[in-house]
Amino acid sequence: MKRRLSILGSTGSIGRAALAVAARQPERFEVVALAAGNQWQLLVEQIRDFRPALVSVSADSSAQEIRRALGDECPSILSGSEGLEAVATFEPADIVVSSLTGGVGVRPTYAAVCAGKDVALANKEAIVVAGEIISREAARRGTRLLPVDSEISAIWQCLQAGRKQDVRRILLTASGGPFRSMPAEAFATITPERALAHPTWVMGQKVTIDSATLMNKGFEILEVRWLFDIPLDKIEVLIHHQSVIHSLVEYEDGSVIAQLGIPDMTLPIQYALTFPERADTGRKPLSLADVGQLTFGRPDVARFPALALAREATRIGGTMPAVLSGADEVAVHAFLSGRLPFAGIPRLVEDTMARHTPVPHPTLDDALSAESWARETASSLLPGDAQKGPS
Repeated sequence: MKRRLSILGSTGSIGRAALAVAARQPERFEVVALAAGNQWQLLVEQIRDFRPALVSVSADSSAQEIRRALGDECPSILSGSEGLEAVATFEPADIVVSSLTGGVGVRPTYAAVCAGKDVALANKEAIVVAGEIISREAARRGTRLLPVDSEISAIWQCLQAGRKQDVRRILLTASGGPFRSMPAEAFATITPERALAHPTWVMGQKVTIDSATLMNKGFEILEVRWLFDIPLDKIEVLIHHQSVIHSLVEYEDGSVIAQLGIPDMTLPIQYALTFPERADTGRKPLSLADVGQLTFGRPDVARFPALALAREATRIGGTMPAVLSGADEVAVHAFLSGRLPFAGIPRLVEDTMARHTPVPHPTLDDALSAESWARETASSLLPGDAQKGPS
């Protein structure tokens, strides 16, 4: 029986890759609903290729353009937050691919879980902002949170080699980003263009900057904490420049299980959609002989304090991770706009966190209110005319 997919963020890098997986295996997948931002021309192409019954876009104006482009072949179109939730809860869907960027993905991801859908989860912010809430609801409803991030997928795969109670350590690997060897005093020279040149992965702008600051790895600590119910003191980060080992799990007997592969998102996306089955991805297989060497090191939290901030937010819990996420989004936007230096990203996040009184065991509204507060606070702390958050 085919698995029917709803994709949130279909015009983004993960959404496009998920559609490529579906197109390569039409006997396995049917795309029934798509949600995108305002790249309506690309969405028109996707509608023609996959014939979904329901689509959603951010703005009414984009919906009107799609109706004009498709005429009588146009599916049902919605817009805004109502449209996102409709795609997330679309009754025919078996799996919802949550690949929106930023806090906008929190509510539709939660809605999908509440509707009893399995969620292939690529939207880190959903777990960073509301991990306790979403994981609890998924457990209550018996739905699955299927990780799409390469490192989180690797841990998921490695955990199948043993019992969770026998786990000694989780070793999250990180490439270290483009500035892993740069001295801190040179950070003032980092431009957005240099920060967007990731050495091993091709990703969206926000994720790429988060990878450069190591905030992305901090977000993954929260993902491990809530997706797998692993305590913080068992989660470590390991710098691995080649991005061939995507993460490792160490068990009590000393066995260390690793998942290896070429740095390509196709495998984790496909595995989330086909689990527990495996299928040929059509990609070039990993050749360790060609790789030659695999190297490792410890992260330098003095140069990359975002990692320590994320650990602290995880330790404090409650609404503090939501504040971490909201402040980081403002800081990254300000850096990309040339209004904040690279080293100012974690400083702004830290200053925002210091002003927050966390709410323990929050509701979804509590978490989203904290994220909104963090955006406003971080924006107010930006220097001079930079006091404007992401639109």
